[in-house]
Amino acid sequence: MFGKPHVDYRTDPTQYKHWKLTFDGAVATLAIDIAEDGGIREGYKLKLNSYDLGVDIELHDAVQRIRFEHPEVKTVVVTSAKDRVFCSGANIFMLGLSSHAWKVNFCKFTNETRNGLEDSSRHSGLKFIAAVNGACAGGGYELALACDEIYLVDDRSSSVALPEVPLLGVLPGTGGLTRLTDKRHVRNDRADIFCTIVEGIRGERAKQWRLVDEVVKPAQFAQAVAARAQELAQDSHRPGGKGVTLTRIERTDEPDAIRYEFVEVEIDRTNRTASLTVKAPKSAPPSDIAGIEAAGVNWWPLKMARELDDAILNLRTNELDIGTWLLRTEGDAKHVLAADASLLAHQDHWFVRETLGMLRRTFARIDVSSRSLFALIEPDSCFTGTLAEFAFAADRTYMAALPASEEDEPAITLSEVNFGLLPMVTDQSRLARRFYEDAAELDAVRATIGRPVRPDEAERLGLVTAAVDDLDWPDEIRIAIEERAAMSPDALTGMEANLRFNGKETMNTRIFGRLSAWQNWIFIRPNAVGEKGALKVYGKGNKAQFDLNRV
Repeated sequence: MFGKPHVDYRTDPTQYKHWKLTFDGAVATLAIDIAEDGGIREGYKLKLNSYDLGVDIELHDAVQRIRFEHPEVKTVVVTSAKDRVFCSGANIFMLGLSSHAWKVNFCKFTNETRNGLEDSSRHSGLKFIAAVNGACAGGGYELALACDEIYLVDDRSSSVALPEVPLLGVLPGTGGLTRLTDKRHVRNDRADIFCTIVEGIRGERAKQWRLVDEVVKPAQFAQAVAARAQELAQDSHRPGGKGVTLTRIERTDEPDAIRYEFVEVEIDRTNRTASLTVKAPKSAPPSDIAGIEAAGVNWWPLKMARELDDAILNLRTNELDIGTWLLRTEGDAKHVLAADASLLAHQDHWFVRETLGMLRRTFARIDVSSRSLFALIEPDSCFTGTLAEFAFAADRTYMAALPASEEDEPAITLSEVNFGLLPMVTDQSRLARRFYEDAAELDAVRATIGRPVRPDEAERLGLVTAAVDDLDWPDEIRIAIEERAAMSPDALTGMEANLRFNGKETMNTRIFGRLSAWQNWIFIRPNAVGEKGALKVYGKGNKAQFDLNRV
C-alpha cells in the first residue's frame, strides 16, 4: 500500500501531463491524453486513458480556468486524444495498491469535480458535451454522465459501460449509478442489466436505453459535435470579454501549520485538531463592478475561497489523523457585510457569478468532509454574512458569553447571503437545513439581518449550540474536543453525514450520503480487497473468489 500521502492540489496548464486544453471562440475542448508513466504515485501505469488523483487535479484546475479566465467560452467538449479509447475509468492497479483512506478521498474529490461540471451548467451557463470517441467505462462513463449531453461514435466497437460490479466486485461509486437513474432516467431493469455486464452497450441500443443522447457515424461525428456545441452556446448567458487570470495560490507550509493571506491552519497533533481561521478583508472591498474587475483574482471573496479550498483539500488528503476541525474567523464585520452587499448587488455579472460558484462549491466541500466540525465564536471573531456559514456548517457551534460591554461581546451578524445564495448539495441554505425549513424560525433569524446578535439571543434563536460563560469556556471546549477524540472515527463519520444531510434529498445527497457510504464499506470487504478479492487479482490471470454470504 502507498505510504502517507503528500499531495499538492495546485497546478496550471504548463504542468499538465494528462489534458490538452484548447479554445475556439465560444467552444473549449478538453482532450484526455493520459500519460501512462505520469501517475501521481509510483507502482502502476495509467493505461487506456485510466486516471488517478493527479488526472482529476488537472481536470479540476482546467475547468476553473475556463470559468474564470475564458468568459467567452460557453460550451466545453470533453473528448479523447487517443484512438479507440475515451477513458477506461479509475486505474485498477492504483486502487489495488491504495490504502482505504486514499481510495475514499480519491473518490470524493473525483465526485466533487464531476459535480462541479453540473454546478456550472446549472448556475453559470457553461454547458458540457461528452464526445465519446472510443471505449468508455467506469469512471470514464461517469465523467460523460456529468456532462449535459453525450455523443457516442457509432463505429461498431465504441461503447459505454459501468463494469465495476462484475469486474471488480465494487460499486459504480462516484456518481455513475445515481446519475443513470436520477439524471438520465434509465429504467431500473435496464440499469440492472447495464451495471452487470462487462462489455457495456454501444450504438443505437445505448441511445434507446438513454445511456447516451446521440449516436453518430465516424465520418459525421466531429461535425455533429461541433454543431451541437455551437447550438448550446447560443443559449448561454456567459458574456465574453476579458477574463481573470488565476495566479498561483501562495502559502507558507510549516510542520504544523499552513498560512495564506486570508486563511490559517494550525495543527495540534496531541489533541488531533486543526484550527482553521478565515480572516475578513483588511479594508473595505470595492463595491462597484469596475473596482471588482480591477481587483480580479485578489478580490477578497475569490481569494479567500481559493485559499480555503486549498486548505480543505490539504487537510483531507495529507492530515488523515486530524479528526476535528475548529472553525474560527477574525476581522472587521463591516468589511464582510460590504463584500456581501457587492455579491448580492452584482450577482448577475459573470465574474461575481463565478465567484459565488467558487464559494458555493468550497462551502459544500466542508459539508461533505469526513471530519468533526466545531465552530468557536470568541472575542474578535467575525462570524458575519459569508463567514457565518462556518457556524451553520459546523456540527456544533459554541459562543463565548462574556461579562463585557456590548461592543466587546462576540456576535453573529447575518446578511441576505445566508438565506440561499450559498446552498448545500441539498439545494437548501444551511439555515433552512438547520431549522427544517420552519418558516417562523427562519423569519425570526431573518429579522436580525445586518445587526450583531449577542450570545443570549443567538442561543434563544437557535443560531448556536451553546452560549458558554467565559469562566467555563476553556474547560467546556477542552472537554468537548477530548470527548470527540475518544470516539470511533468511523462511527462519527456515519453519524455526522446523516445529521448534516437531514430531510431533503437530491441526486448529490444520494451520491455523498448513501452511495459513498456503501462504496466506503465495499472497499474494505474481502470480496474487493482480500487476497483473493477482485481488486487484488485483477490483471493477474486469476479469478476472484468471493465469500458468498450476503451481509
